[in-house]
Amino acid sequence: MSWDSSAADKEETANTGPSLDSEEQQERIQARRLRINARIEAKRREALGEDPASIFEQNEEQRKSYKQIEDSRQRLGKLVSDGTQLVTNIEIAADARETQRRATEEELKRLRVEKIDNEAKSSYEKFQTITKKWLLSREKQIPQELWALLNSQQKQCAQLIEAKNKLIGELQQELKRKDDQYVKDLKKQAEDIDLLIERMEDQVKSLIKTYREELLLIEKSFEQERRELLDKARKRWEQGMQSRQDKELENLLNRMKKVEECEKQLNQLRVQDGEEYNIIKIKLETDVQILQQQLQHIKATFQLNQEKLEYNFQVLRKRDEENTITKSQQKRKITRLQDVLNNLRIKLDKQIKQYKEDNQSLTDDFKRIVDQYKELQRKIRHFASVDAKKFHDIWIMNEEEIKQLVYRALDADRIIQEQQLGLPWIAPDLQFMDNVGPLVPQPKQQKSASKLAQEVMSAAAADGQREPGKATDEESLSATSQPFSPRTVKQILELLCDESGFLIENKLLQLLSPLEKDDRSLMKLDSIFGALRIEVEDDVYKLVDFFLKYRQHDESPQEEAGVQHPPASTPSDLIHPNDVLQALRDFTMEFHRSREKLSHMRQDRSEDRDNSEDAAYWEAFAHVIPESRLKVWDALESAMEKYHDVLTNRGQLISETSALRQQNGELRMLLHQYLNSKINTELEIPPTQIMKVDFGQS
Repeated sequence: MSWDSSAADKEETANTGPSLDSEEQQERIQARRLRINARIEAKRREALGEDPASIFEQNEEQRKSYKQIEDSRQRLGKLVSDGTQLVTNIEIAADARETQRRATEEELKRLRVEKIDNEAKSSYEKFQTITKKWLLSREKQIPQELWALLNSQQKQCAQLIEAKNKLIGELQQELKRKDDQYVKDLKKQAEDIDLLIERMEDQVKSLIKTYREELLLIEKSFEQERRELLDKARKRWEQGMQSRQDKELENLLNRMKKVEECEKQLNQLRVQDGEEYNIIKIKLETDVQILQQQLQHIKATFQLNQEKLEYNFQVLRKRDEENTITKSQQKRKITRLQDVLNNLRIKLDKQIKQYKEDNQSLTDDFKRIVDQYKELQRKIRHFASVDAKKFHDIWIMNEEEIKQLVYRALDADRIIQEQQLGLPWIAPDLQFMDNVGPLVPQPKQQKSASKLAQEVMSAAAADGQREPGKATDEESLSATSQPFSPRTVKQILELLCDESGFLIENKLLQLLSPLEKDDRSLMKLDSIFGALRIEVEDDVYKLVDFFLKYRQHDESPQEEAGVQHPPASTPSDLIHPNDVLQALRDFTMEFHRSREKLSHMRQDRSEDRDNSEDAAYWEAFAHVIPESRLKVWDALESAMEKYHDVLTNRGQLISETSALRQQNGELRMLLHQYLNSKINTELEIPPTQIMKVDFGQS
């Protein structure tokens, strides 16, 4: 590790390539890579037993090629960045022109909108003036005044139309200018694209040329480095062979010295082993004499044992004869029992065969019934899903239709309030219309079993401190909201804690021993509820009800099973402690069976839904418009009908006026003919008098 730190310092001081202190990110990354590779190579060579100095020299030589590669990479990177900047300058210039064009267009658009608004206001004022003058025409009775008014109205209408045409002409000129500008922009864009392609081609050619030059330089540096490495490796090989020869000569001299020492040690061992052989020989002869004496003693013991064995042999022979007689008797008994066993096996085989046939037939019937049941369930689910889909589609269709009607009614109400009545319109609360699809009722929230047990314990403890015979408002309220009194529930739970200790771990019992009685009971109940999978308050009430009915079933079947509030009593009066485990076992089986059945029923009857809120939901659509607003609508309807009658009468008067105008035109023509005739000159009747007479008759 010390050599690694020194080598790393030398690399940092001697490195003229990428630096860790450089401002460019790529150069810092390359420097870290070079340093990591150098450390890995140094560790590998150190593990192989190579010279660290040669490793450092090799790293120095490798950095020459790496330096060339890094220089080439930097030059190529700078060339690429310069080329990219040269190409992107065109895009920047185009973006600047587009930004300026958009700013100009925004200003022109603002001016056009102002001009159109001003023209619309002035036109509206002129139109209002013309409309007011039409109302004054009813007051005119003299034809000349009507004629003058008509000419004035025609001039004003012509001025209004001329202003409109002038604005249209200006807008058409603006549109033409935009078309010309668009053609110019397309030409400028084509020129920019040509310039961009030209610069890109020049950049590609320059990059190819530079890549080739840098590649030649890198290849030359690698070739030079290869030649230097070969020379240094040859020198290291010659030095290694010379050191090997020196070491072999030294090893040969050491081996000759070891051979001489081994010969001396062998001579010493021969003398020592001869002396030890004589000592061992004397000792073994002494041991042989002792063993011969022991052999004589063993022979005498053998003779005595042989006589004993002969006597025992005679005794055993007599016992063998007795055993032979017993065996024959047992064999006959076994034979008789074997016959009985064979008969029983034959009967058993017949019964097994009969049972298999019955089982097979029952199994076939069961499979057939199960298949029929599954098919029926499949059909039920299919029809249920189809009905649910139809219900959902019809709901969505009716909901969309009524929402459209509501929006139409609200639009009509807004128009009536704002346009007809001139009042501000306030939108009603339509939050209920955010719903899409059938209503989904929220599930009922229940207390957990542990929380209910804690409340029952505390309520029963408070009840025990009060005087007997007095009931508080809270007790009466809990009695009406809960199916059982807290005292009864507490007695059942305490009895369950006392008789169900095997459901609690021994370690937990040791930890609960220093606690108070109520806290210890609550902790035990948590463990018992977890073992029995009792989770919510309804499960606890089911347990209490089962225990009460279990007692009633055993002792008092005449009592009513639907009692809501059983009287307070001792736990032994509720259920005997010896029956708690059996009752708990029966409750567990029935509870889990009913839970599984309920889950299956929920899966099979997924089409059942709570429709209690549907009527209120649809009723909300019908009352979006309040009753007071509907009365306003009725009053407005009657007023609009009257207004319609007025407009109808006005239309009739306008048609009569048109007929009178036509008659006046015919009379004018007759008057003109009459004035130009010779009879007019003879009679010398004033034209004004004739006109008065004609108009009077008409």
